[in-house]
Amino acid sequence: MLKKYSTMLKNIGLILLGNTVYALAVTMFILPNGLITGGTTGLSLLFYHKLGIPITVFVSIFNIIMFILGAAILGRAFALTTLISTFYYPFILGIFQKTSLLQNMTSDHLLSAIYAGIMIGFSIGIVIKAGASTGGMDIPPLVLNKKLGLSVSVVMYGLDFTILLTQMLFANKEQVLYGILLVIIYTVVLDKVLLLGQSRTQVKIISEKYEEVNQMIIQRIDRGSTLIHAETGYLHNKNLVVLTVVSNRQLPKLNDIVLAIDPKAFMIINRVNEVKGHGFTMNKLYR
Repeated sequence: MLKKYSTMLKNIGLILLGNTVYALAVTMFILPNGLITGGTTGLSLLFYHKLGIPITVFVSIFNIIMFILGAAILGRAFALTTLISTFYYPFILGIFQKTSLLQNMTSDHLLSAIYAGIMIGFSIGIVIKAGASTGGMDIPPLVLNKKLGLSVSVVMYGLDFTILLTQMLFANKEQVLYGILLVIIYTVVLDKVLLLGQSRTQVKIISEKYEEVNQMIIQRIDRGSTLIHAETGYLHNKNLVVLTVVSNRQLPKLNDIVLAIDPKAFMIINRVNEVKGHGFTMNKLYR
């Protein structure tokens, strides 16, 4: 029970942090330099320039509509966590907009696009990892991901690009180019954040001393392994290949120990995005 509440408090903290960073990016770099962007902020800029609707008012109304959509499709747990973003983001954005200290960070549009992209990508990423969203246009990609299995970042990029095109009604060509750069940057950063802490290294080891290597992995590296039946292509020698998945920090140790056992060992090393199961997302089982 204690662990459950600890996880819940951690997620709430990440949601608040993510929305705060997002609001800072908008206040410090996007609004002062007239940058355009995608998402709810991009739509709010369009309605502000064309209809004079205040940004915080539009964001609040649109977030509530998207919140209802998310609650209906993504479930109650998602709705409860996203509820924080729905009301906190417009609130903190309004406070930051009244803080003069945050208004004039830089007049360089390129620098603003880069920093805003990094901050927005980071903020959306940690909120999604907490099981919620920043509300608004972040919800449709999550809905499509659940219903159709589409990539969150790809759908988000498509929607953001469409919103950018609509902003050509009031923005010049240079602003659109900066907006595209901004979206590309935060899409890349979002992908990196979503995979942060989940990537692992998969290693295939081909060696005549496969049994020693296998025992070493189990006993000294404390990782599981799988023996795969294989046959060499040239001499057609049948052998067993040792397959294991280790953390990135364990790779140098694994490499040194394997070469100490068999200097002629053939190792295939590649990065995998995510690993689930005992020892990674579940507690290890020992016999």
